[in-house]
Amino acid sequence: MALLQIHEPGETPLPHAAERALAVGIDLGTTNSVVAISRQGKPEVLRDEKGLGLVPSVVAYPPDGAPLVGFAARALLLDRPELVVSSIKRLMGRGAADVKALAGTLPYELDADAGNSGGMVRLSVGARRLTPVEVSADILGALKARAEAKLGNPVERAVVTVPAYFDDAARAATKDAARLAGIEVLRLVNEPTAAALAYGLDKGSEGIYAVYDLGGGTFDISILRLEKGVFQVLATGGDAALGGDDFDHALAEEFIRERHAMIGESRLTLGEAKLALATARIAKECLSAAEDGKWILDSDGTPTAHEMTRERLEAMIRPLVERTQRLCRDVLEDAGLKPAAVKGVVLVGGSTRIPLVRRTVAHVFGREPLADIDPDEVVAVGAALQAEALTAGLDALLLDVTPLSLGLETMGGLVEKIIPRNTPIPTAEAQEFTTYQDGQTGMVLHVVQGEREMVGQCRSLARFELTGIPPMTAGAARVRVTFAVDADGLLTVGAREATTGIEQKIEVKPSYGLSEDEMAAMLRDSLVHAREDMDTRLLAEARVEAGRLLNAVQAALAADGDLLIAAERAAVERALAALQKAVPEAERDAIDAAAEALEAATKPFAEKRMDRGIRAALSGVTVEKLDARMGEKRARQERS
Repeated sequence: MALLQIHEPGETPLPHAAERALAVGIDLGTTNSVVAISRQGKPEVLRDEKGLGLVPSVVAYPPDGAPLVGFAARALLLDRPELVVSSIKRLMGRGAADVKALAGTLPYELDADAGNSGGMVRLSVGARRLTPVEVSADILGALKARAEAKLGNPVERAVVTVPAYFDDAARAATKDAARLAGIEVLRLVNEPTAAALAYGLDKGSEGIYAVYDLGGGTFDISILRLEKGVFQVLATGGDAALGGDDFDHALAEEFIRERHAMIGESRLTLGEAKLALATARIAKECLSAAEDGKWILDSDGTPTAHEMTRERLEAMIRPLVERTQRLCRDVLEDAGLKPAAVKGVVLVGGSTRIPLVRRTVAHVFGREPLADIDPDEVVAVGAALQAEALTAGLDALLLDVTPLSLGLETMGGLVEKIIPRNTPIPTAEAQEFTTYQDGQTGMVLHVVQGEREMVGQCRSLARFELTGIPPMTAGAARVRVTFAVDADGLLTVGAREATTGIEQKIEVKPSYGLSEDEMAAMLRDSLVHAREDMDTRLLAEARVEAGRLLNAVQAALAADGDLLIAAERAAVERALAALQKAVPEAERDAIDAAAEALEAATKPFAEKRMDRGIRAALSGVTVEKLDARMGEKRARQERS
């Protein structure tokens, strides 16, 4: 028999503790988004009154009303395309300059003053000027409203998924959008990891699995080990600028070429571009099930008919699909695995319904992919399970990885990697650094991300300064630098000088000024230029070491040059000049040879300086005092 909840008249009953603790899982997608809930380990996608779980990631901004999200916004695309924004996820974390370079291929009208808003791009949508964060917040707000309507309780917390190859800027932008929508992000989870969580718990699977995630805007491939409720990412890769949208663009461009040939028009309007993309998306989806079809483009009252076959579509998109094939092989190599070691391949994202994509996956891994769970919903299901784990103690553990190496700039423009890529997160790593010059009282720490050996070839994340270091000889200070990456993949860097305890810390929140495909390019370039990068690094290290030696010899000459006779000093100065000339001009071997020659020329000088130092230390000390000191030293050693 159920118990009645009794409360005083006029009082609002408090929700049950379990309901108060509810947190949802949200898949914020490029094309579609999904919200799900999990209770007692049983996930459920929250659907609308028609039973549809997908919410199109489309927002319309009518001039006289609240924003429309989902199917209502998509319907307005036909009549008022200038008021509608879609595929906004592709702009998350991108800067104004990056998007301006792509404005000819993306259906966005950019705000002319976008560059004046802290680097974040702004779009002109009717009379409004909107950032990608604001548009994404409207989508998240609609998902929050659906969850609250279905559950009958406020929903204020969520696990939100992001592509594995989202960089720090895009992750920070996603958290900002959730905050703007009134949602506390419990954790950002990589989409492939969420999919593996959903599939593993649903099927009780163990072993090594690949997650092939081809969504609307991004491609991720991850290799995971599933074992006793622990989901460990072994390696991850992908392309943050490759997805179903690119298939739509290829097909839309073909439709537009045909249309312009029919009507004699060459100028492409924003409305025509949006309509062509929407029609191309429908055609692409239809051709996943049918061999051919005909579609109508009706813009400005002039309809045109366009026929397309699956064979023609596959020829258009084959180069894009082959890019995913190469990335899959790269990630298998990173994980040290052969395709035969992979027990199964989980498909994620609506674009994996395309027959060419499924054939490609089967070819790479030598087995048919798993598609038991709806690829459009599996990510949200995994996010919901993780939300329950974080709020109700579900027995599962996620061990994600950082997709790119993190490090510091050192002398000579070198990169010292502190956290290598594919390191499980959360993690913290520390390393000691020291000063380069005598009397140095400050140190600028430049945090970078990437796989190349030189700073100029990596991405700058942040700079901060540690001041107040006591003046010491070069190399005497001990500065411990700690990198900490949290479960969301966001970085904090701290620096502490050992002798004084002075410390400085910065939460790395990069500007929104990056190209999305830079991350994939970083890994690609690191492989292509590996030998060249190492040669460059070794040359830079030789120059840094030579500079240190030059400084030390020049300081010694200034302090004790009187110890040398004219011939000895001339020999040292010749070797000094030879090394000074070699540093900017010569190759590494020549610099090393010149450094060795200088060390040989200064060896007698070093011996004379040591003799002077010993005499100065013993000046005025009697034999008896010296014997007493030696006796005390021996006694201390024996006691210890």
